[in-house]
Amino acid sequence: MLVMAVAMAIMTRQHLLTYIYLLVYISLSSGVILYNKWVLSTLYFNFPFPITLTMIHMAFSGGVAFLLIRVLKVVSPIKMTFHIYATCVVPISAFFAASLWFGNTAYLYISVAFIQMLKALMPVATFLVAVTCGTEKLRCDVFWNMVLVSVGVVISSYGEIHFNVLGTVYQVTGIVAEALRLVLTQVLLQKKGLTLNPITSLYYIAPCSFVFLFIPWYILEKPEMEDPHMQFNFWIFFSNALCALALNLSTFLVIGRTGAVTIRVAGVLKDWILITLSTVLFPESNITGLNIIGYAIALSGVVIYNYLKVRDVRTSQLQSVQDESSGKELQTERKVDDDMDKKEETLWNDSISDTHIDEEAPLITSSRISHFGVGRKPS
Repeated sequence: MLVMAVAMAIMTRQHLLTYIYLLVYISLSSGVILYNKWVLSTLYFNFPFPITLTMIHMAFSGGVAFLLIRVLKVVSPIKMTFHIYATCVVPISAFFAASLWFGNTAYLYISVAFIQMLKALMPVATFLVAVTCGTEKLRCDVFWNMVLVSVGVVISSYGEIHFNVLGTVYQVTGIVAEALRLVLTQVLLQKKGLTLNPITSLYYIAPCSFVFLFIPWYILEKPEMEDPHMQFNFWIFFSNALCALALNLSTFLVIGRTGAVTIRVAGVLKDWILITLSTVLFPESNITGLNIIGYAIALSGVVIYNYLKVRDVRTSQLQSVQDESSGKELQTERKVDDDMDKKEETLWNDSISDTHIDEEAPLITSSRISHFGVGRKPS
């Protein structure tokens, strides 16, 4: 009874910590988006320089990552050669910078609620890019699911009162750039056996993204920032960059703690909370019934897509377990009949156990390529 009580207490504590992690992730993700909108909007803080804001995030995140890796040595750097950096990190950094640049620029033209609705296109963009790059096969069920998502977004866009073509183009371009980044990360880094945690990712990618952003900043924003009336509050930008960094870390912690399926559900909940909060905090953004209907259709498509991904992974895992079991059965046929059944049962249980331990691991990449990518916008 004492052992059971201790086990129940540990489980309760673990569940409580999981809920706390999810709450922190949802709060930070929503907070960063709303904070960015407030800073960039001409109606509020009035700092309409999205490239500058993104560069501040990259400089701050890269600096913290350098401090943790090179000075405090909390995290060890990976084995990075010049060839890998030039052929993998540089193109990934370019698309990462583009996704943040265009995504943040969209805040100048369209509401947070409508941006979240457009982000439902993330699985569509990623699926099309993955099919083009050969990492995904064009399947009929997934294709029609993507059509459903697209139709929902079109309906939602049609119902948008303050529809802005330029803002929509910026947001969609940012989504396509993010899809390219995700697929390139899968194709370039994972095939080389490299895995980057949030700290090492920021260490290698943030400085390179900063360099890519410098050119458009120098051409587009630097001349306007020379205005003597422009305001720059150190604590506003420091806290904003700190929140963006914390979001990157919390995302990794939540995935490691709960698995990709849970964070997908949390992402759906976060989107609805964010849409509701944005209409309260920014009264100029109005939501129509057609917005809600369209987004609900798109979101149902996203949920179905996530289900298909989970089903495919579990099917492939089951197939691999069966293949492994069959091979082990053939090996044990040469042994004594009395011991054969017992050994086969042990081998089967071991293979099932090993697969269960890593059940969510194959989904981590998929989650970032599906709905997790939809809701995420770290800068």
